[in-house]
Amino acid sequence: MASNFPIEQVRSRFPALTRLEGKNPVIYFDGPGGTQMADYAIESMYRYIRNGMANLHGTFITSIDTEKVISEAREAVSDLLGCQPKEVAFGANMTTLAFSIARSFTSFIEEGDEIVVTELDHRANVDPWVTLAKDKGAKIKFIKLDTDTYTLKLDNLDEVITNKTKIVAVGISSNVTGTVTDVSKIVRRAKEVNSIVVADAVHAVPHIPIDVKEFGCDILLCSAYKFFGPHVGIAVVQEELFEKLPVYKLQPAPAEIPYKLETGTQNHEGIAGVIGAINFIAELGHGSTRRERLLSGMQAIEIYENELATDIERFLEGLPEVHLFRAPTGNKTPTFAFTIELQNSREVTSWLAKNFNMCVADGDFYASTMADLLGVKPVGGWVRIGLAPYNTREEVQQFKKGLKAFINLHKKNPVI
Repeated sequence: MASNFPIEQVRSRFPALTRLEGKNPVIYFDGPGGTQMADYAIESMYRYIRNGMANLHGTFITSIDTEKVISEAREAVSDLLGCQPKEVAFGANMTTLAFSIARSFTSFIEEGDEIVVTELDHRANVDPWVTLAKDKGAKIKFIKLDTDTYTLKLDNLDEVITNKTKIVAVGISSNVTGTVTDVSKIVRRAKEVNSIVVADAVHAVPHIPIDVKEFGCDILLCSAYKFFGPHVGIAVVQEELFEKLPVYKLQPAPAEIPYKLETGTQNHEGIAGVIGAINFIAELGHGSTRRERLLSGMQAIEIYENELATDIERFLEGLPEVHLFRAPTGNKTPTFAFTIELQNSREVTSWLAKNFNMCVADGDFYASTMADLLGVKPVGGWVRIGLAPYNTREEVQQFKKGLKAFINLHKKNPVI
């Protein structure tokens, strides 16, 4: 039950929660765009910087320490995502890694091949593959969005994923609607035709336990700044595929995995912060191994967030002026996208920020295909509120109070 979730302990780990604007605290409902950073992550970064930074491959202590930090970070990520440490590569962000991997696939793709993406996803797991298809003369196919349920249409996968399909790119969870896709069904079909599966887990990792092997995907991408850490991108590439991936790199740079994907000097202090972020999650769980504690910690987060999310969902569904874009059934993350009748979404978030110190985002959130299909761009896209484990019931009540106040104030005053 939520009453057992150590919310005060969790909040004490996030220094940003002490920020005041005027005399009132800032309320962070922008987790889907990036969570606040846990003090474990901040301290890990500071510790690395304070003790002396260095580049790799040196004989001296700071270089050796840096290599140890990166090795520890791979171990931590492997525990979080259920993969091998040597399958973990770091980069600037998920998008940069996706483009880098897509470029390395040029030798695998030929004219007439097919690449499958979806209409539900963030463009970071669409455009790298669209670009690859254009460069190689391959065909792009979409798994379609059901505009009534905000889920993917999976009944005709045999027609979409064929013997010509070489890559299938799919998101585990939408950063707009919160829809959690049945990736296993897509993976099964993809493997029947020997297709590579690339999973975008950026929005999923902060909310649900992840097991790369269980998902069965070949590549999984995520970003630490979405799960309480710094801006560091993470790619997990299945070992056999990773070994033969012909990545673009400098000639003297290491050619073995996972280093060959890590071009140039990495963000070493950020990678140190990844360790702290993962250890924060593990602190919320129990078990004899870090993997067990992480799974338990994520389950605790999921239960707590879902209880708050149920309250928000019922509230939004009860407002006649609000159009909520959320799947009626199935698994969903605590992320809510909506529009308000006759109101521009930018005006809504600006008003909430000014009057309630509330960080609520607006726009298409790079899910631009879905935004076009659902017709929200004329009103400035969606208003999006997303929960993190540091949000409280009291903050949810403030959101409800603020949104009601905005609607009542603007009922007869359209701003679009």
